[in-house]
Amino acid sequence: MKIGILGVGSIGGAILGCLTDSDSEVVCVSRGASHEFLESGLTLFTPEGSVEMIPRESYSLYDSENGPFPEEILGSCEVVIICGKADSTASLASIAEDLISESGIAVSIQNGLGHAEIISSRVGKHRVIGGSTTHSAWRDIDGSVHWTGRGSIELGRFDGDEPGEIAKDFISILDESRLSPRWSYNIEGEIWRKLLINVAINPVCAIAGVRNGALTEIPELWGQSVATMREAELVASELGVNLGRIDNEEYLKSVVISTSENRVSMLQDLMSGRKTEIEALCGKIVTIGEELGIPTPKNSMLLALVKGIEMSQHLD
Repeated sequence: MKIGILGVGSIGGAILGCLTDSDSEVVCVSRGASHEFLESGLTLFTPEGSVEMIPRESYSLYDSENGPFPEEILGSCEVVIICGKADSTASLASIAEDLISESGIAVSIQNGLGHAEIISSRVGKHRVIGGSTTHSAWRDIDGSVHWTGRGSIELGRFDGDEPGEIAKDFISILDESRLSPRWSYNIEGEIWRKLLINVAINPVCAIAGVRNGALTEIPELWGQSVATMREAELVASELGVNLGRIDNEEYLKSVVISTSENRVSMLQDLMSGRKTEIEALCGKIVTIGEELGIPTPKNSMLLALVKGIEMSQHLD
């Protein structure tokens, strides 16, 4: 099976490192610094403490900013995994349309909401698989990927249907690659549950400039995180999203503890002067809340603060 990875950052890098151990052929599409790093291979620090050197010859690499793709990879990928940031979804969906085979599927493993609709507009709704992951990773300034915590990858169709043959084969490859895939019949709920965690952790840690573990160490930060999550939970409930019977506050605490040494990607983005995913996280909660008539003051505040920090970094 030929698998494309579009957007090879931290999670994309961890997935790449695992897939190169399988029998699949891996095609990477990246740009800028990510592309430059991958030109010389990938260094992956595993959760168990080992260091894996992924040689450059173990994957094909293409620069999305360097003209049209060569004819031989057009329509050649049975699976295209989209791992990029929210603001790149539209461009990555266009690339997915170019690379995906006639019967192939596009899998979105991204933070936030709205990605499936954008991808569907390019490849067709019937070919889009939703995804959510609890694997945690971050990328260092030298391009090395630190895979800090093993989790799982939830996959599913938005109509709640069974996986097709390509999806089944893909799940087998992920399993073989020790990525712990699971097929979900409620992928919307899984994506929303990940969103609850993201709005609770990412902006609070980014604004405070702290690692995840500080949330449970500083009561004031923990209070902000829980209150922000509860707002999002209320919005999801009003929309009729099935979040299951899990205690979300306990789940949030378990995620914070298991990723205590992590710097969230939003903090890394602010530290590097990059645009964050705040619009796809708190921004979505605020927008949907307004449509439903549900106040979301905590999410609104975090949205405004992160956007303010983004703007301040570009002022003379």
